[in-house]
Amino acid sequence: MARLVGINHVALEVGDLDEALAWYGRFFELELRGRGGHMAFIDLGDQFIALARVREEHHDAERHFGLVVDDKAAVRAALEAADVPLSRPPDLTFRDPWGNAVQVVDYREIQFAKTDRVLAGMQLALEKTPRALDELRAKGLAD
Repeated sequence: MARLVGINHVALEVGDLDEALAWYGRFFELELRGRGGHMAFIDLGDQFIALARVREEHHDAERHFGLVVDDKAAVRAALEAADVPLSRPPDLTFRDPWGNAVQVVDYREIQFAKTDRVLAGMQLALEKTPRALDELRAKGLAD
């Protein structure tokens, strides 16, 4: 049986690629990996998000994905300034104009970890909280 080792990418359905890139670009620094057909690809270091153009919008009840950021407070401030409806702190969840639910989490506070080499390549120097380090240690993923 194969073992799950991570997520390579998540695909989001949007109505228009250029509008979606502009909308997400208001809140996050984006590095476009490329475009092809009805898709655009945004780099996340060693992972990526695919934006796929579709004709019909939908709204899921609980389906969502989590984006890991280096500054959750900055994302909240930008979303609030744009009048995007948000969940209450400390949670930070919103829907994009196409109905995709996105939860934003701070890299420092979760057990997800990039290698030192990937962090350096992304020009990030981030330290984990003691709680996050304890979770990583419990799984043998940190010293």
